[in-house]
This record gives sequence, structure tokens and C-alpha cells, in this order.
Amino acid sequence: MKPQLLLGLLMMGTLMTSCYVEPIIEDDFIEASAFNTDVVLQSYDLWYVDINATEGNGEVPFLQRAFTVSFRNGTMYANNNLVGIGKTGGGYGIDIGSYATLRGIVEINHDIDGSWLLELYAVNNNTIALKDARSETTYYLNGYSTTNFDYDLVFYENINYFLEEYDAWEKSFVSDEGALNDFDNENFLRFDSPSFQSSINKIGTSISNLDWHFIGDYQVYDIENDETLKTLTLAYDFMGNDYFELYVINDSTIELYHPSSETVYEFKGKGYQQYLKSRKSSVSKKRTKISNPTMKVERK
Repeated sequence: MKPQLLLGLLMMGTLMTSCYVEPIIEDDFIEASAFNTDVVLQSYDLWYVDINATEGNGEVPFLQRAFTVSFRNGTMYANNNLVGIGKTGGGYGIDIGSYATLRGIVEINHDIDGSWLLELYAVNNNTIALKDARSETTYYLNGYSTTNFDYDLVFYENINYFLEEYDAWEKSFVSDEGALNDFDNENFLRFDSPSFQSSINKIGTSISNLDWHFIGDYQVYDIENDETLKTLTLAYDFMGNDYFELYVINDSTIELYHPSSETVYEFKGKGYQQYLKSRKSSVSKKRTKISNPTMKVERK
């Protein structure tokens, strides 16, 4: 083979590969063929579901509960949980079903939610819209690679959901330092927005045998200029409020610092719920449009 011909073929192969991996996302490109529709869906590793940008009063259940979705060679993946996000499925999440493409349309066969035909539109070169024509509801998805997606930011922006991914949180550590206070007696917490429950049952009690002695509402606050620090208030019915600084130790451990007593508590999650693995959890857990209020914390 002549050198110049080999060079020409290599250049052509490079151009074809480039066009396939990073297509220009435009509506006429998407609508040209089913192949082009699939090219666009696979042009990014992850599509972040911007739940706050959703338009319409209906919902597509598997998009409503997902933080990210991915389309890979006919299989659809999703990160439905914050526990393990960035690690589960190599960052793609779990297999939630299959998909096929038409011209400007993606047909999704979800393992639990069944078949859906969603219209695909281009918004810009890294944003697409998926529209459910039946409910006139549109979801906006932003494209990322697994190498530049900020999993930590998504985790902390949605930390309310992390608290709810365990059936209960069991106290595992109390610092020696700190004044005695009523919260010392509470050994279990459970979160189900906007409510929480707590129990004074002894440590080691199984979840099914817990008595929930206190109830109320909880609120997570963002902190100015610190994306990873959150504060938590527990507003007990008939008992007033407790205030904590909330830190995440790992996917199953949180730390609560109680400023008024200067006590540090750690709680470990019990009864992890992986959404989609059972029909009950996949239906009951859905993301909603949220925006945590901001608190200004001044340390001495």
C-alpha cells in the first residue's frame, strides 16, 4: 500500500471516529436518522438530569428519580442513589432497561416502569431535552464524561436524599468531650422528607423492633462558601429545635456536631435502599425540585 494512501485512510478513520464520538448536537442531525439519534445519546458518558429545569406537570418515573442516565449500546443505566455514586457500575450506575432509537425519538423499555416513547431535542452542544408527549413534560439533561463529572458536588447538593437512603441511622460514636444534653439519649434517627423520627431504644436493636419516640420536621441548610459543609435542624414536635453541623464520613457514616454542647456524634446507616431493585422502592422514591436555604455560620 502506498504511504500516502495509508495516511489518507488513517485521516478518514480519525474524522469518522471524531464525528461519532463528538457529534454536533442539532435537531436536524438528530432527526436525520435513527443512527444519528443514537450517536447523540452516546456522545456523553453521563446525562445529568437537571430536575429543577423540568417543565410540565406530569412525570417520567425513571427520569424523576435519576441523578444521571446513560445510553450505551442499547442498554440504559442510571444513578438513582447517592450511596456509591461515582463507583457503582464504574460511575454509570445500574442497568435499568433497554433502549432503541428512531428519528428524533428514543424508545425506552424500563425494567419496572415499562415502555416509553420520548422525543429528543437539541438545546445546545451538551444539553438535550427528552419530552413525554402524553403528559407534555420535558426533562433537560446535561452531558458529561465520567472523568469530568463532579460526583461529589451532586452528592452534597442532594444530601437530603442521602439521609433517606437508609431505613435508619444508628449511633456508633459519642465524643468524651461535650456537655450532657437530651440528644445523648437518642440512638436512632430516620429521615423521610420533610419529617424525621428518633428512638431511644438501645443500640443494637433491629430496625423492625424500633419504637420511634420523637417526631418532627428536619431541614438541611447550605453554608456560604462551603459546598461540603451542611447544617441540620431537627424541629421536634412540642420540644423545640436541635441544631447540628452535618459532615459525611463515608457512604454509610455521618457526623453530627452539636455546637450548644460541643458534642460530636457519629451515626451509621442501616437498611440501605437501592432504588429499582424492588417495585416498592422504585415507585416511592422520586426527586422533587428542591433548594436548600443558606445559613451563615460564624465560628469563634
